[in-house]
Amino acid sequence: MKVAIVKYNAGNVQSVRFALERLGVQATWTDDPVALKNAGKVIFPGVGEASSAMRYLKERGLDELICSLEQPVLGICLGLQLFCRHSEENDTTCLGLFDAEVRLFRPKNGLKVPHMGWNNLCHLRGPLFDGVAEQSYAYFVHSYYAEENPQTNASTEYGAPFSAAMQRDNFYAVQFHPEKSGSTGQKILNNFLRIKS
Repeated sequence: MKVAIVKYNAGNVQSVRFALERLGVQATWTDDPVALKNAGKVIFPGVGEASSAMRYLKERGLDELICSLEQPVLGICLGLQLFCRHSEENDTTCLGLFDAEVRLFRPKNGLKVPHMGWNNLCHLRGPLFDGVAEQSYAYFVHSYYAEENPQTNASTEYGAPFSAAMQRDNFYAVQFHPEKSGSTGQKILNNFLRIKS
């Protein structure tokens, strides 16, 4: 199976590649439109900043390409946020695959920003979570979050509930880092790899 990791102005690619290698999959890191179009699965990871990432995508025509993909696509962390309509991070218009606003956590009641650590996943739905137990833990590192919306298929709470995962058609996204979430994350990545086109 050909798996392509989208190359753009964001980091954290190596840990995703290593997680896939543990599942027996070699992935290509690329911003080549043909390679992305021809991949069986596409992963859009991210640790970075929304506006510079969107600028990189637009300069290379990858914004329109990603929205046109028909195979299963998985956004991780910043990837989930860029799949949304808009981000408060530098007032960024995003890809609009999910009808959700991305907001900055406001420190309150002793909560620190960024949100960093292990949180429970609840209200799990869809093929990403086959065999994953309610209240399983996943690892989060982020200052921005997507509101809950009709496309939310897993939630968690940090001060208030937010989208831990979303799905629309062939587009899947998780706010947490499955590549850093132990056996739960490995199960979720493996579930993604098993989704039929």
